[in-house]
Amino acid sequence: MRRMAPFLALILVVGACGDDVGSTTTVTGDSTPGSGYPVEISAANGEVTIEQRPGRVVSLAPTATEMLFAIGAGDQVVAVDEFSNYPPEAPTTDLSGFEPNVEAVAALDPDLVVVSDDLNDIVASLTAIQVPVIHLPAAVTLDESYAQIEQLGLATGNLGEATALIGAMQEDIEELVASIPPSEEMSTYYHELDGSYFTVTSETFIGEIYALGGLENIADEAEDAETLYPQLSAEYIIDADPDLIFLADTKCCGESPETVAARPGWAALRAVSSGSVIALDDDIASRWGPRVVELLRAIAEAVIRLDTSVS
Repeated sequence: MRRMAPFLALILVVGACGDDVGSTTTVTGDSTPGSGYPVEISAANGEVTIEQRPGRVVSLAPTATEMLFAIGAGDQVVAVDEFSNYPPEAPTTDLSGFEPNVEAVAALDPDLVVVSDDLNDIVASLTAIQVPVIHLPAAVTLDESYAQIEQLGLATGNLGEATALIGAMQEDIEELVASIPPSEEMSTYYHELDGSYFTVTSETFIGEIYALGGLENIADEAEDAETLYPQLSAEYIIDADPDLIFLADTKCCGESPETVAARPGWAALRAVSSGSVIALDDDIASRWGPRVVELLRAIAEAVIRLDTSVS
């Protein structure tokens, strides 16, 4: 075993994350309901001014939907896109974040729209009809995720709740990292996005979460690792023989520890023979919102089980 102490969407994961492009964001203003407006937010689409506390928010991004409900802004959300399947009470519609229809969104009379991708010129089109839009691309780091939560808190008048959520996430993450026993060597892992062996490198948001678990990514040494989402070959994975395999394609593609073990040559892999093939929830494994804590918990539990099995 090899591990050290803890230290495609639109591509593959449709409905979960967009391009792994972060944005530097700043927020100013007082978020007390009914006061402190207007507020200004620096998002990926520039400076956005919100004149008053929004009461009709439309989210075209599943991660933003999760953030909005987690900070107590759920009662302000009137519609979300078709892939915003969490929390269950989110008002899911047939709106698309990947083929957004300006007329359909405008018909909902929103006073704030949140997107993770600027497709079909949605940002400029809504701005032209004086609908405030916040463009929050997929985070590359945890700090960017926290910044987006803070942004949405200020924009919706829930900054206190947003700050509390960030603090709770940070505390949970610290506890999970501390729960992983130290080791002299790093364990390796393979994170599977689909059955054709697309994966992630350590330069992605997902890769940062695995790094918190003290794991080494086998994809980082692949020939096309200069891309954030390289496609490996079965031969490469078998040769790398990872200690842990994480499946982020259980819902989309029906993969499981059993289907992995049935692949030619895979039964002899360390991860398969030791029972270290972990089935993840596709959505939790690809969104950069509050449930990232659940992803890290699954990783930490897998690492601890692996330690126990070889000690």
